[in-house]
Amino acid sequence: MQRKFIIHPDYKSVKTEVQKTIAHFDDYHDILGDAERNVIKIVEIEGKKYTIKSFKIPNFINQVVYRFFRKSKAERSYNYANKLLELGIKTPFPLAYDLYTTFFLFRKSYYVSELLNYDLTYRELVHEPDYPDHEAILRAFTRFTYDLHEKGILFLDHSPGNTLIVKTSSGYDFYLVDLNRMEFRDLDMETRIRNFSRLTPKKEMVAIMSNEYAKLTGEDESTMYQNMWSLTAAFQKKYHDKIALKRKIFFWKKKYREDSK
Repeated sequence: MQRKFIIHPDYKSVKTEVQKTIAHFDDYHDILGDAERNVIKIVEIEGKKYTIKSFKIPNFINQVVYRFFRKSKAERSYNYANKLLELGIKTPFPLAYDLYTTFFLFRKSYYVSELLNYDLTYRELVHEPDYPDHEAILRAFTRFTYDLHEKGILFLDHSPGNTLIVKTSSGYDFYLVDLNRMEFRDLDMETRIRNFSRLTPKKEMVAIMSNEYAKLTGEDESTMYQNMWSLTAAFQKKYHDKIALKRKIFFWKKKYREDSK
């Protein structure tokens, strides 16, 4: 098994400790989130807390792809985090990434970043309409997204759990996480509006975001709302159709197993 370990140049003094911590990943039990696919654990290295994200080993085809043709999710997360910080966008500090490969296949990968103590995510705004300062946070989030777009950042996983929100004395700070799918380029208006489509199924929230984004871009507010809601509704339909299909497949697989007994 070959190993590629990269650590931030400013933290080379803790390189050995970070490598040891990753090697004992399975021994840690402080898990962050529900770990459906990738597992995130909280660790302490020389008095500071970090998260280590262990990415699920990909299917055989992607093991070949990531070995020879495409950078891994862990490497992209590290590189994109550094790129965001260079552009003035907040994200938990990227400490290191670690890759394991064979001669022909890509296997395990880990991404290490500082643990951020945050107050909420966008998800709370969706599920708690009476959350304190709800509209002000939503408008601040929209301004944050506008800043991303103006800087040529397309965050492809711009979804409810991937922006961490920290309350400050002057307002709110926003930190992007789950960074492995991003593009950096000039963004047309349709692409910008589509980037809001995965955030909420609630019309009233889309109305506020479209109002704020229209102010920032100088676009017509009515047209902005119609386009933003249309793309949101299309995404929601596609999402729920996919869930329904999975349930049907699960049902028929279960029925087949029962009938085969």
